[in-house]
Amino acid sequence: MPKKTVRDVEVNGKRVLVRVDFNVPLKEGKVADDSRLKAALPTIRYLCDRRARVILISHLGRPKGAPDDRLRLNPVAVRLGELLGRPVRKVDDCAGPAAEEAVAALAPGEVLLLENIRFHPGESKNDPELARQLAALCDLYVNDAFGTAHRAHASTVGVASLRPAVAGFLLERELDVLGRLLAQPEQPFVVVVGGAKISDKIGVLENLMGRVSALLIGGGMANTFLAAQGYGLGRSLVETEKLEVARQLLSEATTRNLRLVLPVDLVAAESQEPGAPYRTVPVGAVPEDWMALDIGPETVRLFADALAGAKTVFWNGPLGFFEQPPFDAGTLAVARALPPAPATTVVGGGDTVRAVMRAGVADRITHISTGGGAALNFLEGKELPGVAVLLER
Repeated sequence: MPKKTVRDVEVNGKRVLVRVDFNVPLKEGKVADDSRLKAALPTIRYLCDRRARVILISHLGRPKGAPDDRLRLNPVAVRLGELLGRPVRKVDDCAGPAAEEAVAALAPGEVLLLENIRFHPGESKNDPELARQLAALCDLYVNDAFGTAHRAHASTVGVASLRPAVAGFLLERELDVLGRLLAQPEQPFVVVVGGAKISDKIGVLENLMGRVSALLIGGGMANTFLAAQGYGLGRSLVETEKLEVARQLLSEATTRNLRLVLPVDLVAAESQEPGAPYRTVPVGAVPEDWMALDIGPETVRLFADALAGAKTVFWNGPLGFFEQPPFDAGTLAVARALPPAPATTVVGGGDTVRAVMRAGVADRITHISTGGGAALNFLEGKELPGVAVLLER
C-alpha cells in the first residue's frame, strides 16, 4: 500500500524533522559533490513555501558514535543555503538542549541543520532515549533519505515511531521507480550487475531472474561465476565459498532459458598499482600470478548488444577496478551503451553513479538512485525498516 507523503499532511507552522541523506564528499572544507543536496531540494522547498519550521538531520561519514571535526556538517549548511537561496542555520548538536533551543528560535519557513547524527552513539543502536530527544524537536517526521531507509536507526525508525511519519518527494520517487521494476517492467528488461562480491547480490539475482530478459554480470563477482565454470583466474578475486551458489544460479538461468552474459575476455594486470603491466586476455588465460581487473572489449560489445534493444535497464556495481584507470574503461564503455529514452534506465550504487557521470551520460538516465544498498534490499524483496514505519495512505 502506498505511503503518505508531505502532500497528505498539514505542515503550516509545524516543526518538521526531515531525515535527509547529506553524506557527501568534502574537499578542503567544501562540498565536493552536491548532487544529494540537490535531490532533497524539492521537499525542503515545499515545506518552506508552506511555512513549516524545517529541521534537517543527516549523517556524514562513519564517525563511530563520537564527534569528529572532519565530519561536521558546516560546509553542507553553507552549500545548501546557496542552493536554496536562503540562510540555513546550523547547530553543533543533533539532540538535547542546544538542538531544542535552536529549534525554538526557528520562524515559519526557516531551515535548521542539526549536527551529524552519527556523532551520537545511540543512532545506529536505535536508542529509545535518542529517539525520544529527536521526537521532542518536532511535530511531524519526514523521511527523504532513501539511502538510509534499510537501516533501523534512531533517525530512521525510532523517531518515526513516536511522531506522525510520512515520505518526502525523493523517497516517494525511489519507491515508485524501483517498485515498477518489480511489478511491471517493460520488456526486454536487462539487468547489469557488477561489484566485487557475489555474496552482496545473491538475493537480488534470485529475485530478479524471473522478471528479466537478460542478466549481464561483470566486475569481481563475475570471477566467481567464471571459476564455477572451471576457468583459471590467477590471483583474481574469487569467492571460493560461493562457487556452489554461482553454479546454482547458472543452472537456474539455464532452466529459465534466461540469457546470462559473462565476460569472454578480461583485462589482466600484475597488480592494482598504477603503472603495472596489463593486457587483454581471453577468459581462462589470466597468467597465474596476474589478476583480472576489468572486462575486455569483446565483453563490452556483448553487453552493448544486449542493451541495444532493452526497454528497461537496471545497473548496480562497476564492471572492473573502477577506481584505477585504465581499469575503468569497461565500465565507462558500458555506461555509454545504455539505451536512451524512451527506454527506462535506473542506476544505483556510488561507483555506478560516478561512472554514468564520468561517462557524460547522467542526463539521459531515467533515474539515478540515491541508495545503493537500500535499492538492492528493495529489489531483493526485503522490507525497508525506514519505509515500513511510515503512515499508510
